[in-house]
Parts: sequence; structure tokens; C-alpha cells
Amino acid sequence: MKSIIRRLTLTAAALAALTAVPAFAQNKVVLGVAIPAATHGFTGGIVFWANQAKKDLEKANPGLKVIVKTAANAAEQANQLQDLMAVSKINTLVVFPFESAALTKPVTEVHNKGVYVTVVDRGLTDTSAQDAYVSGDNTAFGKIPAEYLAKVMNGKGNLVAMRGIATTLDNERMDAFNGVLKNYPEMKLLDAKYANWNRDDAFKVMQDYLTRFKEIDAVWAADDDMAVGVLKAIDQSKRTDIKIVFGGAGAKGMIKTLIDGKDPRIQANVSYSPKFMYDAIKLTAEARLKGEKLPATYIIPSVLITKENASKFYFPDSPF
Repeated sequence: MKSIIRRLTLTAAALAALTAVPAFAQNKVVLGVAIPAATHGFTGGIVFWANQAKKDLEKANPGLKVIVKTAANAAEQANQLQDLMAVSKINTLVVFPFESAALTKPVTEVHNKGVYVTVVDRGLTDTSAQDAYVSGDNTAFGKIPAEYLAKVMNGKGNLVAMRGIATTLDNERMDAFNGVLKNYPEMKLLDAKYANWNRDDAFKVMQDYLTRFKEIDAVWAADDDMAVGVLKAIDQSKRTDIKIVFGGAGAKGMIKTLIDGKDPRIQANVSYSPKFMYDAIKLTAEARLKGEKLPATYIIPSVLITKENASKFYFPDSPF
């Protein structure tokens, strides 16, 4: 009888070992996500994917709590970081900075208190304040449009450009764009102004360009929301000299226009999906649950989108 009891006890212990949750799942992770509010299409996608990550990851990992905060400006985001520390007691942060310089000090303060920090997309001006960086390929995002425009314009003509918000990634994109143009002395960049990745701001900037410059061959809008504002300004002006408007990030409306060939000015795009927000949260959460760290830098490639491959980048159910 004792032998039978012993065997049953051993069997129960063996079953418990086989069905036990892996050790890493016992590490309690409180992960704060600080992101810009959905002020335009791309950040709408960022918010969507952040909340999708929260839903999926909390369901799959009982030892994980994800708190998503959205901010309308840099000051609000800085305050939210303090709340995440003081009230939510986070030990992990995934932050998409509203602005690089303005958020560097607040993120540094969080990091100095022992919180693991993953920065997404808009890098900090001091990288020592982060443990990991996840982003799309911003160098390619600037290089690919410049190479495409140089090809279709036969290496000559007048360009204007839109910049986003003053961030490290915007600098990377602009530097890469200018780096290509240096090889084409007959291509003249007339001006490049900030339009904040916003269609209304881009509309106003483009109106200014149209007033100041009598001959414009192409526009690098550097974002599909800004491209919408650019096109609206061009249409209202009734100017016909602008032959191409190159946006960016593969918004579903622009990709559909590219597929259908509805607007001859929309000839190409470059990929930069907001889904990397989901990927950044997932990679960070899984690493911290295991007590591990991510690689210092994780870059998601950007590629040229044309009519020939556009269907692979068209996601009609996405908010972006």
C-alpha cells in the first residue's frame, strides 16, 4: 500500500513538473506604454497596435500587466511617465517619444530608477537612457524616395520636401535624402520645412511653396498624411507642373490609389508600418518575462512599394 501511495505521489509530482508554467512566466512585469495620441493616420495605427499588443499579451501571460498611455504633446507625455512610475509602479517601459529632445530627460529619470526602457521609432538625444531601440529603417525611408525621384526625373529638376517633427528619425531621413541628392547636382531641393506629419500643416506648407516657387517638378512629402495635404493644395492651385508626390509609410488609402492608378502623381511609396509598435511591446514583454534583454538595436527594413508589389502592402482593415 505504501508503495502504491509513493508511486502515486511521484506520478503527481511528475505531472506537476510537466504542466508547470515556465519559470520566466513567474516574473511579474508591469509594462508601461507611452505613445502619442492618434493625431494623424500613422499615430492612429500606433495606438491601435499598442492596444492590440496589450490585449494579446495579457491574455497569453498571466504575469504581465500592460498600461497604455496616449499623449497629445511632449509635456503631457512627460507627466504620464511620472504617473507610470509613481502610481502604476512600472518596472518596464516602452516609449514612443512625442519629441526626441523634450522626452530625453524624463525617460532618463525613469531609466535611472531601474526601469528597463525600450525606445521606439523617435529616438532620444541621449541613447544611454535606453536599454533597447526598435524602429523602422529611417535611413532607407529617406534614401529610397530620393533614389526613385532621381531615376524618374532623370537626375534633374526642382524639388520641395516636407519634414515631420524635430526628432532623431526625421534627421536620419533628411540626411539620407540629401545624401542621395549630392550625387545629382542638377536636382535642386528648393526648401524642406516641418509639417509635423499632419495633413493640415502640410497643406499650409505646400501653399507657401506654391506661392514662392513657380516651377516645382516633384514633392517628397515624407508621409502619406502629409501627402494628402500636399495634393489638396496642388489641386486647389490648379498647378500642373508637379508630376510626382512621394509620400511614405504605406497608408492604405495611398496604397489603394497606387494599385488603382487613380492619380498619376502617386507612383511609388516606401514601407514603414506602425505595426512595429506591436512588435516592440511583444519583444520587450517576452524578454522581461524571461529576465532577458533585447539587442541594443532592432531595425525593421523599409522597401520600395510600386504598383507591381503594392498588393502585398495593402491592409484594408487597418486604421492606417
